Amino acid sequence: MQDTEASPPAQDAAPAAPAGAALTDAQIHGRIVDAILDHQLLPGTRLAEDKLGQAFGVSRTRIRQVLIRLAHEQIVTLAPHRGATVATPDPEEAREVFEVRRMVEPLLVQRFMEHASAGHLGALASCLAQEEAARAAGERRRAIRLSGEFHLRIADGAAHRTLGRVLRELVSRTSLVLMTYGNGEVPTGCGCADHRTLLAAIRLRDGKAAAALMTQHLLEIEQQLRIEPPGTQAPDFSQIFGAKPCRG
Repeated sequence: MQDTEASPPAQDAAPAAPAGAALTDAQIHGRIVDAILDHQLLPGTRLAEDKLGQAFGVSRTRIRQVLIRLAHEQIVTLAPHRGATVATPDPEEAREVFEVRRMVEPLLVQRFMEHASAGHLGALASCLAQEEAARAAGERRRAIRLSGEFHLRIADGAAHRTLGRVLRELVSRTSLVLMTYGNGEVPTGCGCADHRTLLAAIRLRDGKAAAALMTQHLLEIEQQLRIEPPGTQAPDFSQIFGAKPCRG
């Protein structure tokens, strides 16, 4: 979907609660989204209201309101008699997420160059440096989180509140797509090299190049995944039958 002390907080991020204070609904929402972005809650995970209420120290009624909001954002699925689960995007939805991101993010990166301050640019560079350090240290989940945060930093500096909110939701949903269609492994998501090239174009104030790089970057991420409807992949007969000796 994702951090420097000097940078402004990403849009819609819930502020931390004071020690011992009860969490607000926005903070509970943020904690659940963070757990999804960190791949601690996988697609299909049941979100029992009573257990979440105990974990957060709040009533089931408040948890239910947070889950309804997450369902509106298509991060959670609500089903009668089954309750809430972390959403599992189907192939069509997965493709739609990337299609919309390719519409939104080239515009955001161009607006970033028009509106971002030196502080925004420094925060973006710092986020990339942290991502590179996390990958070098083998901290894959942290690297994936910072990769999503890189995109959100661009939205923050673009000063477009509506598209910023849209992108925050899309980054969360992208995390679900990566987990669902990442071939059973923790997917790598974005790559630092692409982000480094994009940052260079931003520093050169080359809006056309930056927009094209963003489009290509998102397309390559989608192409890394196996977004296929169940049962449509042709079986590998040689793998199924070739290694077994004949009987009879």
